Amino acid sequence: MDDLDQRLIAALRRDGRASVQHLADRLGVSRATVRMRMARLQARGEILGYTAITRGDVSDAPVRGLVLIGIEGRGGDRIMARLSGMAQVSAVHSTNGKWDLIVEISAASLAELDEVLRQIRNQDGVVTSETNLLLSSRRTAARWT
Repeated sequence: MDDLDQRLIAALRRDGRASVQHLADRLGVSRATVRMRMARLQARGEILGYTAITRGDVSDAPVRGLVLIGIEGRGGDRIMARLSGMAQVSAVHSTNGKWDLIVEISAASLAELDEVLRQIRNQDGVVTSETNLLLSSRRTAARWT
């Protein structure tokens, strides 16, 4: 994949519905070149598909983060169930390594996020946690196998 292919993919990630003419103008090449490159990238499996971003994908809770949680004993199922019931929790993942759980959270403000973190940390069995705020996200196409 050369520089033009990479720039084409970047432009498609920004706007998967951009017209071939718009892409050609943006990249400074002909429409035929864009069509040929797109066909070749699809044939080689570099481009697997296109996606739409729905209104639901744009969060009403712009403050998002990942909470890595260490638990003690055998309370993992109980803690996962409690966390799954919290409105600000979008997913709870069990994992291996240093952390036992990874929790995806979202909130409308930093104050609300602070309260959610307090509630998580006060769960019986939670012994340690680390929170990472998500500053930006890029949606990638789903992998098809």
